Amino acid sequence: MTEPLARPKRKNPLARTRAPLLPPQARSRTAQGLTAAAAEGRFMLQVCGECGTVAYPPREACPSCLSPKLPFKDVDRNGTVLSETTVHISPEPYFRERPPRRIGLVKLDAGPTAVAYLHGDVMPKARVRLDLKLDRGGAPVMFALPQEDTPNMADDPALREMTCDPKFRRALVTDGRGPLGQALAKALVDAGASLVFVGIDNSWKPFPGEDKLRALAGVEIVPLDLTDSNSVTELAQQIGGRVDIVVNTAEHVRAGGVVGHGLSDARDAMELRYFGLLRLAQAFGPVLRMRGADGVNSAAAFVNLLSVHALAAWPAYGVFSAVEAACLSAGQSLRAELRGGGVKVVNAFAGPLETEWYQTVPPPKVAPSALAKAVIDALRKGTEDVFVGDVAQDIRARLAVNPKALERELGE
Repeated sequence: MTEPLARPKRKNPLARTRAPLLPPQARSRTAQGLTAAAAEGRFMLQVCGECGTVAYPPREACPSCLSPKLPFKDVDRNGTVLSETTVHISPEPYFRERPPRRIGLVKLDAGPTAVAYLHGDVMPKARVRLDLKLDRGGAPVMFALPQEDTPNMADDPALREMTCDPKFRRALVTDGRGPLGQALAKALVDAGASLVFVGIDNSWKPFPGEDKLRALAGVEIVPLDLTDSNSVTELAQQIGGRVDIVVNTAEHVRAGGVVGHGLSDARDAMELRYFGLLRLAQAFGPVLRMRGADGVNSAAAFVNLLSVHALAAWPAYGVFSAVEAACLSAGQSLRAELRGGGVKVVNAFAGPLETEWYQTVPPPKVAPSALAKAVIDALRKGTEDVFVGDVAQDIRARLAVNPKALERELGE
């Protein structure tokens, strides 16, 4: 049984922080199909369109009939451990710092045999379920887990390295004035975060839910105004070295299309959402990247909460969609820049929320608590992209089939 993770001791501020190392990242273009699946927490392998053979590792032609039609599809993730070994010494610097590693051959019920990391609770010759995980460098790897959850399963050292579990980590929620930020703060506390900083601008101004937020154990209110570079920089100087997870919950939702929308609203939206994201990235990003190897509780994630209309514009909220698209593009660049430190950038896409800004929008909508729960789940699984609610999942599915049809349908 996995030993429960002990609360880490406070780091000696005079001790040197190790430079972050990454496992080997070489993958073929075809193998990036596994990356796409792992990023969304799915288990997908190539399935021949001619004979139905499940192929692994990724290849250009079917091993049975040589057909080039090998799309990635969801397959049965269950299998049986055939053999295993424990690696104590490795020529790779990343693995040399992290011995030992259990590696095994797993025969999938779907057909192929895969090399996978083995969870500490997996017994020899046992039945397992395989997950596709993104390692510290963002590359897809197989991880074999017990078929049934075991006590403290998430505390397995090898598994925790591939996730962003909030347990015993410190987080920053950038805006606690709205229901979304308050829901995220509570969810992080419930998930075991040791300390949650919650940003509040104009602290003299009261807001709904303030008393409940301040009463939460493990929450510390801090001054933060994302439209003010000095405010963001000063906070990063004070707590930047203590933050392991940054969650950007800033919102600026206004109805109106591009043609009939006032420029002042567009500027305000860009100032808070896009430039606020850049300020956060520039102030906290370098510290997060340098702390990627900072012991058990290394820097783990930067969470970007986005509207699903960053992927497909909603003309009724045209300016809002454009600003969200800009934030998505910045988040993708930030993901590449933080990868060197093993820090994940998690994009959480949602449709309309159950907040005052979407009062005139008909259901279905997403409750802030449901979005917060989905973010925590994504952190625990180590996924990069999560689609929350019926609207987000529907748009994601339609976008994959016919982007032009979706564009026309949203425009109607």
